[in-house]
Order: sequence, then C-alpha cells, then structure tokens
Amino acid sequence: MPQPLAAATYLSQQTLTVLVPVYDEEESLPQFVVEMDKFLAQTPVPTTVLFVNDGSKDGSLALLRDITRQNPAYHFISLSENRGLSTAIKAGVDHCRTTLVGYIDSDIQTTPLDFLQFFEFLPEYDMVNGIRAKRQDTVVKKLSSKIANTVRRTLINDGIEDTGCPLKIMKIEYARRLPLFHGMHRFLGALVQLQGGRVKQLPVRHFPRFAGTAKYNLWNRAWKPLVDTFGFRWIRSRWKNYEIGEQHRPEAHA
Repeated sequence: MPQPLAAATYLSQQTLTVLVPVYDEEESLPQFVVEMDKFLAQTPVPTTVLFVNDGSKDGSLALLRDITRQNPAYHFISLSENRGLSTAIKAGVDHCRTTLVGYIDSDIQTTPLDFLQFFEFLPEYDMVNGIRAKRQDTVVKKLSSKIANTVRRTLINDGIEDTGCPLKIMKIEYARRLPLFHGMHRFLGALVQLQGGRVKQLPVRHFPRFAGTAKYNLWNRAWKPLVDTFGFRWIRSRWKNYEIGEQHRPEAHA
C-alpha cells in the first residue's frame, strides 16, 4: 500500500473528471445529483462531473441543462444520436481536461462516495476498478454477468474480477489511448494493462436499481461480450507501445 504522505503529495497535483453516461435516465438523475453532491463535498481533488447524453429519447437532456445551469461543477455534452456506452465513454474522455478520469453510471446502483477509497492507490496504480460486493441484481443479470466475466478471463487472462463494475478511476494518459471499438467499455482494465499500466481492484457497495429499467438483457450480457472478447484478442495481438528515449523540441518563435 502506498505511504499516506506519497498519496497526499500526489493528490495535491491532481484534478478529476467523473464521466456519467446517460441514456433515458430522467427518473434517476435528480437523485443521482443528490448522491454526487455528497462526494463533491468530500473529494480531496478538484472535481468536475461530465454527463454524456447518449441520444436519450426521454427528458434526460432537459434535466441535464437544468442541472448544469444550477451548479458549475456539472457539465454535459450530448451526442446527436444513441451510439452506445463505449462511444459515450470515449467521447467523455476526449473532452476531459483533467489528470484523472472516473466513470460511474447514473442508475445509482453504485455510490460515488466509494470513489473516496480509490485515491490512496493512485500514486502506485494507473487504474482503480471496483468489484461489486453483494450485488443487488436479478438472478438472470447476475448469472449472465458471471458467465461473461468467466469467459472473458479465460480467453484473455486479464485478472479483472468485475470488468462491468461502473466505478473506475484511471490516469488520463491511459484513458487517452483507449481505442474506440464496439464493446470497449468491457475491457477498460485490460486496455490499461495492455499499455503497461497497473490495475488495483477494490470491493464497492451495490444497490438495487433506483428507478427506470436496465438497458441490458441476456443477449447483450452473454453473446455480445463473447464476440467482443475475440475482437479484443485481435487488437491485443497487434497492439504496440513506445517510449521516447530523447527529444529536442525548440519552442516555436512568434
């Protein structure tokens, strides 16, 4: 475990953007803001919340306009049409201007307060990933997730216990290099490892869904992750990293 002094020194130099993908979550958003405000009151680093509206067809966008007008800590971008969770996360990363980027869903099945335990590990690790303890989901949802996680670990051996946990913080230099492909969100930990990064996993709390309906079913929790895993194996087989050994970059003259 990193020494407290090292963590404090590191955090004094950091800023955080928490990405919140939104797709038809008008019933959850007001309570989500209540929960996020609790975290904003305690976070040890300057924090911005960036909603990414993924082409919602309900009143989510109107709510986001109101939320961001009332509190300067909240921002939003809105995609012109629904493009899926991976695209929403990548779009959010592309609009981050901070040294750290977090991710949480807006359905309030996880609490942003659990981010507070992540910070002490960030000097040593490049990503902290939650593990949903005592999951409050339906039997079908838990079973399909367990199958998908087992298949993924068997095929790519990334050691990530709960890649679907919507509670993560990573360093921006690793987030910037995330390639956009269908299902990318299922491999965030593996993609950080592919860049040479280290991933810490911590248990987090999990709650029943506050409102609305889940956007996933047995089809997209079992078959699609299997197909995406083979896609990731192809990307991994061709992935390249590089390091700068020396450079000379004179400042441009006006």
